[in-house]
Amino acid sequence: MASINPAHLVAHAEKELSDCFAAIDEIAYANQKKVLDAFRNNKLTAEFFAERTGYGMDDAGREVIDAIFAEICGAEAAAVRMQLVSGTHALACLLFGNLRAGDCLTVLTGHPYDTMEKVIGLAGDEPGSLKNLGVLYQEADLIPLLHDEAGLRLALEKLLAPPTRIAYIQKSCGYSIERPTLLNRDIACLTTLIRAIRADVIIMVDNCYGELVELREPLSVGADMIAGSFIKNPGGGLAISGGYFAAKTALVDAALNRLTAPGIGGHLGLSFNQNRLLLQGMFLAPQAVSNAVKGAQLFAHVFKSLGFEVSPEPACVRGDIIQAIKFGNRQKLVNFLNLLQQFSPVDSHVKPEPADMPGYEDQVVMAGGTFVEGSTIELSGDGPLREPYVAYVQGGLTYMHVKLALTGLLEQGTSGQFQFI
Repeated sequence: MASINPAHLVAHAEKELSDCFAAIDEIAYANQKKVLDAFRNNKLTAEFFAERTGYGMDDAGREVIDAIFAEICGAEAAAVRMQLVSGTHALACLLFGNLRAGDCLTVLTGHPYDTMEKVIGLAGDEPGSLKNLGVLYQEADLIPLLHDEAGLRLALEKLLAPPTRIAYIQKSCGYSIERPTLLNRDIACLTTLIRAIRADVIIMVDNCYGELVELREPLSVGADMIAGSFIKNPGGGLAISGGYFAAKTALVDAALNRLTAPGIGGHLGLSFNQNRLLLQGMFLAPQAVSNAVKGAQLFAHVFKSLGFEVSPEPACVRGDIIQAIKFGNRQKLVNFLNLLQQFSPVDSHVKPEPADMPGYEDQVVMAGGTFVEGSTIELSGDGPLREPYVAYVQGGLTYMHVKLALTGLLEQGTSGQFQFI
């Protein structure tokens, strides 16, 4: 390939994306107002930051965090808990709390994300999986039918017949460059038809990577419950651990009984002196998310101009913070992620190696030089070592970090040990 001018490529991309960036800023402004209003409406004071010990019984700080986050999500109730180790754990609690033997979980958006396979029981007879406990399962990819109302209705009428109890929608693309991330308007299309066909079905959305990217959350367009990781979008880069679920009160209570125990539910559970950071991260989240979305669009524009297949396309309206870049070659994918690691603020000297990861079918290589391990609201990237060798880039607490990293990648990616262009 002929030599490239990284500074020129990035500057040209920024100019081309200026209208997109302005639209992202408008969404961030509206979401910042929504977050600020939630803090004010719930009368947050410094007393809620106080440390608790032991059981954490009647922790007013924990309760106000739940109330603020519920208002942000448009939920009747929410639970933000440090005891939730990941987004998958939060999703699992909702499922285990609200499904019984003989019920059917119906996934409407194709095969679910890798880490959900063992939760459901798709990757063998995993002890404690939904399948192992007698829950039935079916899946269909209805995304191609979103613009065919008659075809979508026909498919849903079949899929939603009893014993389906939960209709599951995955908002983000997951590890699939072919599958688009859903916008909330797409989710609204599904929820409207589901309600018309079976009003008693519980509509659940895996909201990971999608929080605060759009003006509304899925609960505001007809979903009954959502869940995700707090070290992704909603923690704003300050949450050191945790996850959340938000839903109608009875559904949240049922999930909390699975997180702790029946009779305990959400009444106990320390925040481990993290209330202030959880709240401060939540307050900063709209700006952090907007930086990540701008960064994703910048990556998309530059890599498309270099001839790479990208998804979403650069100027597409975004539903999450993930940018997929197809390398089509194992070594180029590894090289790219090794270089991305070099432009991290933490562990920039470390060379990521492919490794087995809990919950993933294939080995995964991850560039994650982040202050919080696994915090994908910080600039990071990963990819499973399988065809078509796609890198999934996400995050960026500051847009300037994304821009610096991208420029550095381009300067070093055309030659040397980590060539990928």
